[in-house]
Amino acid sequence: MYEPVVRPAGPQLKTLTLVVYGLQALSLLTVITLLVGVIVNYVKLDDVRGTLYESHFRWQIRTFWFTALWLVVYGLLIITIIGIPVAWILIAILGLWVGYRVIRGWVALFSERPVA
Repeated sequence: MYEPVVRPAGPQLKTLTLVVYGLQALSLLTVITLLVGVIVNYVKLDDVRGTLYESHFRWQIRTFWFTALWLVVYGLLIITIIGIPVAWILIAILGLWVGYRVIRGWVALFSERPVA
């Protein structure tokens, strides 16, 4: 089986990846931290290419975009009277999903393996 060559990464990239997971976790309280995290992901994406942390950055970026998509859908639901109760339940489910993705990413990060 072919194993891709992974270039070594410094500890600062691990710390940065951990910080972005922390920002995503904080987004359960304030959504702005999710935006700050994805900006960091895009700015530093070239630095993590070919390292273990590239998969984490892609995971974090996908978490942001799927969350943003669902927040827009829920926002559209909230503007209808019938959608208000349903939207709040779905937002709670989205929060659980974001929490799952952060925890799964943290576990993979501390195990020094890519997240998939």
